[in-house]
Amino acid sequence: MFFRDVIGQEEIKQRLIGDVNEGRIAHAQLICGQEGVGTMPLAIAYARYISCANRSATDACGTCPSCIKFNKLVHPDIHFAFPIVKNTKKKKDVCDDYIADWRAFVIKNPYFNLNHWLNEIEAENSQALIYAKESDEILRKLTLKSSEGGYKITIIWLPEKMHPVCANKLLKLLEEPPAQTVFLLVSEAPDMILPTIQSRTQRINVRKIDEASIDRVLQERYGILENSSHSIAHLANGNFIKALESIHLNEENELFFNLFVSLMRLSYQRKIREMKLWSEQVAGMGRERQKSFLEYCQRMVRENFIYNLHQNDLTYMTISEQNFATRFSPFINERNVMGIMDELSEAQLHIEQNVNAKMVFFDFSLKTIVLLKN
Repeated sequence: MFFRDVIGQEEIKQRLIGDVNEGRIAHAQLICGQEGVGTMPLAIAYARYISCANRSATDACGTCPSCIKFNKLVHPDIHFAFPIVKNTKKKKDVCDDYIADWRAFVIKNPYFNLNHWLNEIEAENSQALIYAKESDEILRKLTLKSSEGGYKITIIWLPEKMHPVCANKLLKLLEEPPAQTVFLLVSEAPDMILPTIQSRTQRINVRKIDEASIDRVLQERYGILENSSHSIAHLANGNFIKALESIHLNEENELFFNLFVSLMRLSYQRKIREMKLWSEQVAGMGRERQKSFLEYCQRMVRENFIYNLHQNDLTYMTISEQNFATRFSPFINERNVMGIMDELSEAQLHIEQNVNAKMVFFDFSLKTIVLLKN
């Protein structure tokens, strides 16, 4: 991953390049942005640029020994930490146990989310964490001498998933960092990170990708026709993962859409028995997928509310979602929209707290009966 491979984000690229060339590399940086805006590709391109022996004014050279190693993410001075699931049978409890899978996955899919990664490692119902033991691994790696004589860089993807013990040990490292070390914390929810860690990092906020950049990449890299690329770029709303999902049939989004439509219809018709069966179906999905489904429901409620206000240019729905919205959106209005969103947020909190999923989703479906009548 080079800076030229990062979609859009020209202002941040120039800032990072300038920091390197002017010798202002902060030892701890918090790269924040929503899913799909390119925070991870930016971090990897930045780490490559820092390590490159023959960097230009715009990008890494691609030919020096460091860049050659970066092509396969095997540079000995670059370390990764990321959420994993413990597998006691296969003795996998630190990130290095997954590193071969991680490297191949990131190279193939530079724009990805947590669900993509969990599907890759077949996490099933397990919730992913950066476990306490990982902090010892990070410390061990940073005490080693640099193989290339330059910076040692640790990229932590989703630091908000760190176990509290790991987070507190990382805090000590940030307070007294070893010489020539750089921490790049790549976060989608920075407010969930310890405030003491946040205060010791230089924060870089990554905005949504501009529509024109997504449009251009869809045409140049994926061969999408101009009319379709315009529509997909708008629907993506700054999230390149959404753009990719619009190109390729996404089974998960299709499932979420069908589950949402089914729940709204069953709740409106007050079919309690069928709603119970619906709840059991959703409860059979893994916890991470359940949380993703609840996020999808929140998006659909928000989009239908905007659609009901006749602000079609501000909506971001697929053709199937919009067709459903023409009939469903009148039921989402100023009298119930906040109530529905509050119930979805509460359900999401309960899922995160490992409350019985059947109870959570059946309870939400029953409340939806009342809310849709408002």
